[in-house]
Amino acid sequence: MYLNGKIAKLDAWLPQEQSRSLYQQLLAYPGWQQHSIRMFGRQVLEPRLSSWMADDGVNYRYSGKLREAAPWLHEVKQVNEEISAYCGADFNSVLLNYYRNGTDSMGWHGDNEPELGELPVIASLSLGATRRFLFRHRQTKQVIELQLADGDLLIMNGLCQNQWQHSLPKSPAVQQPRINLTFRVTHPIASG
Repeated sequence: MYLNGKIAKLDAWLPQEQSRSLYQQLLAYPGWQQHSIRMFGRQVLEPRLSSWMADDGVNYRYSGKLREAAPWLHEVKQVNEEISAYCGADFNSVLLNYYRNGTDSMGWHGDNEPELGELPVIASLSLGATRRFLFRHRQTKQVIELQLADGDLLIMNGLCQNQWQHSLPKSPAVQQPRINLTFRVTHPIASG
Protein backbone atom coordinates (compact mmCIF):
# COMPACT_ATOMS: atom_id res chain seq x y z
CA MET A 1 0.00 0.00 0.00
CA TYR A 2 1.47 3.35 -1.03
CA LEU A 3 0.19 6.72 0.16
CA ASN A 4 1.09 9.59 -2.17
CA GLY A 5 4.37 7.86 -2.99
CA LYS A 6 5.73 8.78 0.44
CA ILE A 7 4.64 5.87 2.64
CA ALA A 8 4.70 2.14 1.87
CA LYS A 9 3.12 -0.53 4.09
CA LEU A 10 4.25 -4.11 3.50
CA ASP A 11 2.07 -6.64 5.32
CA ALA A 12 3.89 -9.50 7.09
CA TRP A 13 7.23 -8.46 5.57
CA LEU A 14 9.11 -10.35 8.28
CA PRO A 15 8.26 -14.08 8.27
CA GLN A 16 6.19 -15.15 11.28
CA GLU A 17 8.82 -17.46 12.78
CA GLN A 18 11.50 -14.76 12.62
CA SER A 19 9.08 -12.13 13.90
CA ARG A 20 8.02 -14.25 16.89
CA SER A 21 11.63 -15.08 17.78
CA LEU A 22 12.78 -11.44 17.61
CA TYR A 23 9.74 -10.32 19.63
CA GLN A 24 10.47 -12.80 22.43
CA GLN A 25 14.14 -11.81 22.54
CA LEU A 26 13.29 -8.11 22.74
CA LEU A 27 10.66 -8.64 25.46
CA ALA A 28 13.51 -10.06 27.59
CA TYR A 29 16.02 -7.34 26.61
CA PRO A 30 17.34 -5.63 29.79
CA GLY A 31 18.16 -2.30 28.09
CA TRP A 32 14.66 -0.79 28.01
CA GLN A 33 14.39 2.64 29.64
CA GLN A 34 11.61 5.08 30.35
CA HIS A 35 12.91 8.56 29.56
CA SER A 36 11.59 11.89 30.70
CA ILE A 37 10.79 14.43 27.99
CA ARG A 38 9.81 18.09 28.00
CA MET A 39 6.18 18.67 27.06
CA PHE A 40 4.37 21.95 27.40
CA GLY A 41 7.17 23.37 29.54
CA ARG A 42 7.44 20.51 32.05
CA GLN A 43 9.22 17.18 32.35
CA VAL A 44 7.05 14.07 32.02
CA LEU A 45 7.76 10.37 31.58
CA GLU A 46 7.36 9.08 28.05
CA PRO A 47 4.32 6.76 27.78
CA ARG A 48 6.53 3.94 26.44
CA LEU A 49 9.93 2.35 26.99
CA SER A 50 12.74 2.74 24.47
CA SER A 51 16.30 1.86 23.61
CA TRP A 52 18.79 3.27 21.09
CA MET A 53 21.15 0.94 19.21
CA ALA A 54 23.63 2.15 16.63
CA ASP A 55 27.07 1.86 15.13
CA ASP A 56 29.95 3.12 17.28
CA GLY A 57 29.87 6.87 17.84
CA VAL A 58 26.35 7.36 16.50
CA ASN A 59 24.39 9.14 19.22
CA TYR A 60 20.97 10.74 19.11
CA ARG A 61 19.56 13.91 20.63
CA TYR A 62 15.87 13.70 21.50
CA SER A 63 13.88 16.18 23.57
CA GLY A 64 17.10 18.04 24.37
CA LYS A 65 18.92 14.98 25.79
CA LEU A 66 21.75 13.03 24.24
CA ARG A 67 21.19 9.28 24.03
CA GLU A 68 24.31 7.23 23.71
CA ALA A 69 23.96 4.10 21.65
CA ALA A 70 23.83 0.62 23.08
CA PRO A 71 25.65 -1.99 20.99
CA TRP A 72 23.60 -3.82 18.38
CA LEU A 73 21.97 -7.07 19.45
CA HIS A 74 22.96 -9.69 16.87
CA GLU A 75 19.34 -10.39 15.87
CA VAL A 76 18.51 -6.68 15.50
CA LYS A 77 21.65 -6.10 13.42
CA GLN A 78 20.65 -9.00 11.15
CA VAL A 79 17.18 -7.53 10.58
CA ASN A 80 18.78 -4.11 10.01
CA GLU A 81 20.90 -5.58 7.23
CA GLU A 82 17.84 -7.20 5.61
CA ILE A 83 15.80 -3.98 5.78
CA SER A 84 18.73 -1.84 4.60
CA ALA A 85 19.13 -4.08 1.56
CA TYR A 86 15.40 -4.01 0.84
CA CYS A 87 15.17 -0.21 1.15
CA GLY A 88 18.48 0.57 -0.57
CA ALA A 89 19.57 2.55 2.49
CA ASP A 90 22.52 2.07 4.82
CA PHE A 91 20.71 2.31 8.16
CA ASN A 92 23.25 2.78 10.97
CA SER A 93 20.86 3.06 13.91
CA VAL A 94 17.54 1.97 15.31
CA LEU A 95 15.20 3.44 17.91
CA LEU A 96 13.34 0.58 19.60
CA ASN A 97 10.01 1.42 21.25
CA TYR A 98 8.24 -0.90 23.68
CA TYR A 99 4.52 -0.20 24.15
CA ARG A 100 3.60 -2.35 27.16
CA ASN A 101 -0.12 -2.35 26.35
CA GLY A 102 -2.71 -0.13 24.70
CA THR A 103 -2.37 2.65 27.27
CA ASP A 104 1.21 3.33 26.10
CA SER A 105 1.16 5.69 23.14
CA MET A 106 2.91 8.43 21.19
CA GLY A 107 1.35 11.75 20.22
CA TRP A 108 1.55 13.63 16.93
CA HIS A 109 5.11 14.27 15.80
CA GLY A 110 7.52 14.08 12.89
CA ASP A 111 10.90 12.38 12.92
CA ASN A 112 12.73 15.51 11.88
CA GLU A 113 15.66 15.81 14.28
CA PRO A 114 18.78 17.40 12.70
CA GLU A 115 20.76 14.15 13.08
CA LEU A 116 18.43 12.50 10.56
CA GLY A 117 19.15 14.98 7.77
CA GLU A 118 16.74 16.97 5.64
CA LEU A 119 14.91 14.08 3.95
CA PRO A 120 15.20 11.05 6.23
CA VAL A 121 14.08 7.61 5.13
CA ILE A 122 12.76 5.61 8.07
CA ALA A 123 11.81 1.93 8.03
CA SER A 124 9.53 0.90 10.88
CA LEU A 125 9.08 -2.78 11.79
CA SER A 126 6.17 -3.81 14.04
CA LEU A 127 6.28 -6.83 16.36
CA GLY A 128 3.56 -8.14 18.64
CA ALA A 129 0.10 -6.65 19.09
CA THR A 130 -1.68 -4.96 16.20
CA ARG A 131 -2.07 -1.23 16.82
CA ARG A 132 -3.67 1.73 15.05
CA PHE A 133 -1.13 4.09 13.46
CA LEU A 134 -2.19 7.49 12.17
CA PHE A 135 -0.78 9.96 9.66
CA ARG A 136 -1.93 13.59 9.54
CA HIS A 137 -1.02 15.89 6.67
CA ARG A 138 0.65 19.04 7.99
CA GLN A 139 -1.29 21.40 5.68
CA THR A 140 -4.59 19.76 4.76
CA LYS A 141 -5.01 17.94 8.13
CA GLN A 142 -6.15 14.82 6.23
CA VAL A 143 -5.84 11.77 8.53
CA ILE A 144 -5.00 8.28 7.30
CA GLU A 145 -5.30 5.27 9.60
CA LEU A 146 -3.30 2.07 9.23
CA GLN A 147 -3.39 -1.14 11.25
CA LEU A 148 0.18 -2.27 11.91
CA ALA A 149 0.40 -5.97 12.73
CA ASP A 150 3.16 -8.36 13.69
CA GLY A 151 5.87 -8.42 11.01
CA ASP A 152 4.55 -5.42 9.05
CA LEU A 153 7.12 -3.02 7.60
CA LEU A 154 6.29 0.66 7.12
CA ILE A 155 8.67 2.70 4.97
CA MET A 156 8.49 6.48 5.15
CA ASN A 157 10.50 8.22 2.45
CA GLY A 158 12.25 11.55 2.83
CA LEU A 159 9.26 13.74 1.98
CA CYS A 160 7.03 11.97 4.50
CA GLN A 161 8.50 13.70 7.56
CA ASN A 162 8.20 17.13 5.91
CA GLN A 163 4.58 16.68 4.85
CA TRP A 164 3.04 14.36 7.44
CA GLN A 165 3.01 13.85 11.20
CA HIS A 166 2.29 10.46 12.74
CA SER A 167 1.05 9.05 16.04
CA LEU A 168 0.29 5.82 17.85
CA PRO A 169 -2.90 6.64 19.77
CA LYS A 170 -4.01 4.95 22.98
CA SER A 171 -5.95 1.73 22.40
CA PRO A 172 -7.17 0.64 25.87
CA ALA A 173 -8.62 -2.62 24.56
CA VAL A 174 -5.15 -3.82 23.53
CA GLN A 175 -3.66 -5.81 26.40
CA GLN A 176 -0.59 -7.26 24.69
CA PRO A 177 2.75 -5.50 24.11
CA ARG A 178 3.91 -4.06 20.80
CA ILE A 179 7.56 -3.48 19.94
CA ASN A 180 8.46 -1.14 17.12
CA LEU A 181 11.92 -0.80 15.56
CA THR A 182 12.53 2.39 13.57
CA PHE A 183 15.65 2.03 11.44
CA ARG A 184 17.35 5.29 10.44
CA VAL A 185 20.45 6.84 8.95
CA THR A 186 21.77 9.05 11.72
CA HIS A 187 24.57 11.48 10.95
CA PRO A 188 27.11 11.21 13.79
CA ILE A 189 28.77 14.56 13.02
CA ALA A 190 25.56 16.38 13.96
CA SER A 191 24.82 14.24 17.02
CA GLY A 192 27.66 15.42 19.30
